[in-house]
Amino acid sequence: MKILQGKNAIIYGAGGSLGSTIARALAEAGARVFLTGRNTGSLQKIADDIIASGGIAKVDEVDALDAKMISNHLLKVVDAAGTIDIVYNAIDFKVIQGMPLVDMAVEDFVRPVNIAMQTHFLTATNAAKVMMRQKSGVILSLTATPGGIGYPYTAGFAPACSALECFAKNLAAEVGPYGVRLVNIRSAGSPDSMVFKEAVEHDPQAMETVLRQMEEDTMLKKLPLMADIANAAVFLSSDLAAKITGVTVDVTCGTTAGLNYRAPSIPTK
Repeated sequence: MKILQGKNAIIYGAGGSLGSTIARALAEAGARVFLTGRNTGSLQKIADDIIASGGIAKVDEVDALDAKMISNHLLKVVDAAGTIDIVYNAIDFKVIQGMPLVDMAVEDFVRPVNIAMQTHFLTATNAAKVMMRQKSGVILSLTATPGGIGYPYTAGFAPACSALECFAKNLAAEVGPYGVRLVNIRSAGSPDSMVFKEAVEHDPQAMETVLRQMEEDTMLKKLPLMADIANAAVFLSSDLAAKITGVTVDVTCGTTAGLNYRAPSIPTK
C-alpha cells in the first residue's frame, strides 16, 4: 500500500521545480494533489504528467499571498475531498543574494522576509484551522542552510529562513493538542533545481566554483537533490512520522552540523 493513500495534499507554488517535484512524489505515494499557483498553464502540464502516471491531480489558480484566495480554495478542497491532510508552500521569496549586507538596499533585504512570513502565515494558519477541526494534518515548509548557521552573502534569505523555522515551531506548539503537525525541512540547496540551473546557464564558470565550495562545506561532500527533499516530504507527511512535529529536519548533508571544508573530499588510506 502506498504510504499516502487516501491523503489530500495542497501544494502552493507547485509550478516551480521543487514544488512540482514534491507534488509528483506525494502523488506517487498515493496522495491526491491539488496544485496551485498563479500560472495554471504550467500547473496543468504537471497535473497531466501526474495523471498519466496513475496519480490524481487537480489545478487551481491561487495567489499564496492573497488571504481570500487561500481561504476560498481551502473550502473548495474540503467540499471536494473531505479533508486537507498535507500542505506544502513552495512559492518564491524573490531573493537577491551574493552581495555584502553593507551594500544592500533595505527593500532587497526585507523583501524575502516579508514574503516568507506573509505567505506561510496565511497558508499555514488557514490550513491549521481546517486541520484542527478534523484533528489531523501535516504542514510542511522548507528553508536552507542559513537558517541554522551564519552564512555570508545570503542577504535577506538568511533571516527569512530563521523566521520561518521559528514560526513553524511556535505554530506547532499551538496546534499540536489538536493532532496537527508542523515540520520544516532544511536543505543545503539542490543543484538540479531551476534556480541553480539558471545560474549555471548565466555564468557556468563562476557557478562551478560556487557549487564546488558548497559541496566542500558539507560532511558528505555532495548536495541534496530535489528528489532527496521530496523523499523527506513524503516520509514526514506519512503516519511513519506521526510523532515528529515542531522541528526542522536537516537535509543539508551535514552542513548545519558544522562546516566541513577542511576534511578531504576523498578519504586518505
